[in-house]
Formats: sequence, C-alpha cells, structure tokens
Amino acid sequence: MKTKILSILIAAALLSACDDDFLTKLPETVVPAENFYKTDADFKLATVGMYAPLRNLYGTGLADYGAWTMGEMRSDNTIFIYNSQNRGYADREYVDEFIDDANGGAISNKYQNDYIIIGRANKILSTIDAADFDQVQKDNYKGQALFMRAFAYFDLVQYFGDVPLVLVPPTTYAETIVGRTATATVYEQIIADATLAATLMPNKATQQTGFVANGAAYTLLGNVHIVLKQWAQAEQALLNVQGYSLVADYASIYSPSNKNNQESIFEVQYFDGPTAGVSSNFAYNFLPVLANPGVIDGFPDGNSNSYAGWNTPTPELLASYEAGDLRKAASIGFYTGEGYTNIPYIKKYVHGAEIAPNTNDNWPVYRYAEVLLFLAEAANEQGKPEALSYLNLVHANTRTGLAPITNTNQNDLRDLISQERKIELAFENKRWLDLVRTGTALQVMNAQGANVLANPQAYYFPANVTPPGYVVSDKHLLFPIPQREIRINPLLTQNPGY
Repeated sequence: MKTKILSILIAAALLSACDDDFLTKLPETVVPAENFYKTDADFKLATVGMYAPLRNLYGTGLADYGAWTMGEMRSDNTIFIYNSQNRGYADREYVDEFIDDANGGAISNKYQNDYIIIGRANKILSTIDAADFDQVQKDNYKGQALFMRAFAYFDLVQYFGDVPLVLVPPTTYAETIVGRTATATVYEQIIADATLAATLMPNKATQQTGFVANGAAYTLLGNVHIVLKQWAQAEQALLNVQGYSLVADYASIYSPSNKNNQESIFEVQYFDGPTAGVSSNFAYNFLPVLANPGVIDGFPDGNSNSYAGWNTPTPELLASYEAGDLRKAASIGFYTGEGYTNIPYIKKYVHGAEIAPNTNDNWPVYRYAEVLLFLAEAANEQGKPEALSYLNLVHANTRTGLAPITNTNQNDLRDLISQERKIELAFENKRWLDLVRTGTALQVMNAQGANVLANPQAYYFPANVTPPGYVVSDKHLLFPIPQREIRINPLLTQNPGY
C-alpha cells in the first residue's frame, strides 16, 4: 500500500513540475493562427486551402450535390433518369422538379462551401499586408483572395439574392450573426474586389498553373456587368482578357491530358491519385445506372453505379444542335443495353478511370469561348456590328464544322447568341443562370414542364410513375436560404414563397 501511495505522489509531483505545460501544449500537427500567416510559404498554403472547397462546390463523391444540380439540371438542358431501384437520392430530383426544399443538400452544399471560401479569403486579406516577403508575390496572393471572394459572392447572390456580406474574419460568436445585405451592395463589393484583383495578379503566361490569373478577374468582372446589363463596362473588362485562344478540337478541351490549356481561364482542379482524396466522379454520376459501368470504354469492370443517372441530356437539348455540329458527338454519348435504348449521357467528362470510381477530369468554370460570346452579347446590346464577328469566332470555328452566321438583325442576334451559349457551354452550369438573367426562365421551363407531364417516358420516367412538380413560378428564380442557416442565425430571413 505504501508503494502505491508513493507512486501516486511521484506522479503528482511530475505533473506539477510540468507547470501545466502538459495540459496546455497544442498538438504538433496544429499551427496556432498567431504563428501562421507570416511567410510566403504560409500564404501559399493558405491560398491552396482557399481553393480546396471548390471541389465540393462543383462536385466530389458519388451522387454528389455539385453545382451541376442547380446550374444545369435546373434548366431545360438536363434532367435525371428516374431510378426505381434506389430512391435514396430523391432530394436531387427536387431541384429539377422545382419542388425546392430548404433542407436540401444541393442548396446547403453551395451556400456552405461559398462561405468557407469567403472565410478563408477574408483571413488572407486581413493578414497579408502585415506579412514581410516579396511584394509581387504578396500582390499575387492578395489578388487571388479578392478574386475568390468576389467569385463566391457572385455565386451566392445569383442563386439566393440578398446574402450576408462579411468582409473580415469574426473573432466572437456574436460577430457571426449577420443579416442579409441588399443585392446591390453585394454587387458593389464584387465589382470592387474583381477590379482590384485584376490589377494585382499576373497574366496566364506567368501565373503558376492551377491558380487564377488576371484574365479570370477580368472575365468575372465582365460576367457581373453582363448580368447587370452594363454592356459598355462588360465590353471594357472583357477586352482585357488577353493571352488565351480557342482549342482546335472541341473534345480535347475537356481531356484530362489537356488540363489548363490555352482556352482555360479558370477550372477546378481534380486529381485521381488513389490516396490523395481529390478525385472527381462526374463520369460515374452522369452515366446511366449500370450494373457494370465497364461496358463504357475506358472504365473498369464492376462497381455498379446504382447512384447514377444524373444530369441527363433532355430531348430539347438534343434537338437544339444544328445538323453537322461536331460539338454534339463530343458532348453527348448514347448507350444501348441493360434495358436502355439509345439513352443519352454527358460525354464531355467521360474519359475512363484507372480505379473505380475515381476520375481525373477537371471542371471548366470559365473558358475563352465564353469571353467571346460575352463580347458578342455586349456588342450586340450596344448595336455594334462586331457582335457578329465575335459570335462567328465560336460558331463558325473549324472545331464546330458550321458555316458562318450572316444575320445582322439585333433581335435575331440576341437569340442566336443565347442559342450558341446553350450549345457551346452545355453541361458547364451556365444555362439556368442564363435563363434567369434574360427573363426567359418561366416561359422556357414551364413549356418543358408541360412536355414532361404530357409524356414522362420521353424524359426517362418509367411507365408507372407520374412525375410531381414541374410548375414554375417567380419564387423559383431564387433558391431558398438553407433552413439550417436560419436556425442558427436569428437575423436571417427566408426568400419569399418558401
């Protein structure tokens, strides 16, 4: 007993001698914030960390909640294959059916990851001026943070309307409780951030591959002005997008062997390394539901993708391609077998896999082709004749196989530019926002909804299933604020109608 008591006393003395260091010492894998954000290496790591949520935002994992749900499947471009054998993913269907759920995964994924990006950008911006290293590199990191903050807020404001505008890292819980900021004010901040970012970042030729350059900031700035119908300002910004050119072969734009090519302005980086945890899974999600995805060239046998069938091209999109347009075969594949007859699927992101279900495809966010189409739109709205030239640089490029457009009527050109965006940028999350900003969403989507309800089998529903929803009203032009955010933030209010 004496021995036991002595051991306890010795242990107590040792703990006391540590002067509480044992209890307060941080794990060696954790760097306190006050010791970070000081060196070039620190800010490079912080910048990489700021980009990381993009993978969640655009989609990672099986049956993910990527940006394609709200940006593409919401539109008339794509729908889903009704999966009667696996009903566990129905909330993704709601986005397409306009049965919006404030608790849905798609809206939470977008809202949360955009604010994670904003939070990390704010931390960089709040600390970098005090750091002591090369000013040129500091400007580069600062420009990227400004761009990413502007990009995330632009994403939020287009889908949700008024959102909390937070520009400094909160230091208390009370500072996290912020109400919604008027859309106009958010846009002012986006324009200010993108404008400054463009002056701080280097051009594409000198920027490290995978990081945005000043061309991305000018493209974002032009996109914002297009949405705001500020045509002259849009044109001015977009003319500064220099050092890019169109890829000669449309299919090769999306090839994993041609990532960050001369047409790429901004793309989300994925890598299929088996241990990195940063692979993409688009191809498996967008294929039809298959007992063996290995029936598609380039994919290993096995690994049934019972979670798939998403973002499937609609009859309307298939009919939109002109005869002879080479982009159709590069964008859309067809499969017959396992009960399917000529079922379409997105081919842009189908390049096989070494290890199922990890794929190596990046996601294109901005391409130079879109800059040219933005320029065509801005010029046309100002009545400038060069609008047709910009349009034909995309439409009549040798990679499309199409003849030049000759129509110069302003109203006709407006429709032709919209149609060109629908085809050229198909499956790149542009169509829904295009419909909203041009004021055509209700007309186009109610017309398609009537078609779905009149003939569900043409839209991949089984004969015994009557689709719900597909009635679109003004409230659907914005998505609901995630209910979880409203529960934890008493200053948040819900969008009308939800």
